[in-house]
Amino acid sequence: MIYFDHAATSYPKPPSVAQAAAEAISHFGNPGRSAHGFSLAASRAVEQARARAAELFGCLSAERLAFTKNATEALNIAVASLGGHVVTTAAEHNSVLRPVFLKKEHTVVPVDEHGGYTVGDLERALRPDTVALVLGHASNLTGNLAPVEEIGRLCRRRDLLFILDAAQTAGLVGIDMEKMGIDALCFTGHKALYGLQGTGGLALSRRFTPRPLMVGGSGHHSFEADHPREMPDRLEAGTLNSHGLAALAAGLDYVMERGPENLLAEADRLARMFYEGAQAVDGAVFYGDYQAARRVPIVTLNLGARPSDEVATELWEEYDIAVRAGAHCAPGLHRRFGTEKQGAVRFSFSHFNTEDEVATALKALAELARRRGMDA
Repeated sequence: MIYFDHAATSYPKPPSVAQAAAEAISHFGNPGRSAHGFSLAASRAVEQARARAAELFGCLSAERLAFTKNATEALNIAVASLGGHVVTTAAEHNSVLRPVFLKKEHTVVPVDEHGGYTVGDLERALRPDTVALVLGHASNLTGNLAPVEEIGRLCRRRDLLFILDAAQTAGLVGIDMEKMGIDALCFTGHKALYGLQGTGGLALSRRFTPRPLMVGGSGHHSFEADHPREMPDRLEAGTLNSHGLAALAAGLDYVMERGPENLLAEADRLARMFYEGAQAVDGAVFYGDYQAARRVPIVTLNLGARPSDEVATELWEEYDIAVRAGAHCAPGLHRRFGTEKQGAVRFSFSHFNTEDEVATALKALAELARRRGMDA
């Protein structure tokens, strides 16, 4: 099997991640709820993951990082606390768009033919009552990277909060919240951080402390009617996924030892090799800005007018190649590209992939195009 679906979830996981998860299952109790060794072991793993993630993302205090079950939950927590007009873009995943759409006042900035936008586009969308920009660091459909540092400077200049969806970049692209002016970094653990599904988090600057979406048990202040206000307990009601967070800590160690940008460079090399080769495939249509110097390792295409799910199914059933087809939870981009009904086929790459796998995928794609022909 050849796996080109890393933008959905990473595979394989580093051996250290699997080992950490197995040890946690055998040795963990409930973190922060008891004084015995099993509980303390779970608590130590949680705090180790918290410290590692804060270090990787340039979050000034580990206490300002709360764990969630995924980036979507983190985004919902952050956006629900905003009280005024919010600006986002048509390039976003539904994890950004749907929480924003719940706000009465919002503006969606359109994108160009490559799915991109400029900081000037964002600035023109601002209003006197704008309180925040909520954006993705990279598109899961096109691979385009947002100009995060420029956006951060805009937000500081205009005294706006900057909420960033890092689902596609955490572990691949260097992130420094303070330098980039990010107030809420929403990340998932199971993609380029190589952790397990069901882990993620919300890292916060000192300018922004959202209210909790849920309240309940915290292991602290049990006789008070109100949920604890201190971070991270404020946003971590209930039992944490300590088994998953132990695995995430191992994934964070793996990334930090190798360096996110080094991992990106290898994956990007393979993605660009695939893109260059796929341009020769009859009828191939590509989506995204492939001339950009920096992007995440995603190549999205269609073969003529053929349904994307049909192409993906044939790649799997005939060649054992795993890709993602459909809308990718990115409705604004598909409307812009005119692919609402067709969807698109996404190949997403990792340093775990090889040149031989790229060559095999290119051969398979060419055979599909040649054998089946293009629909009108």
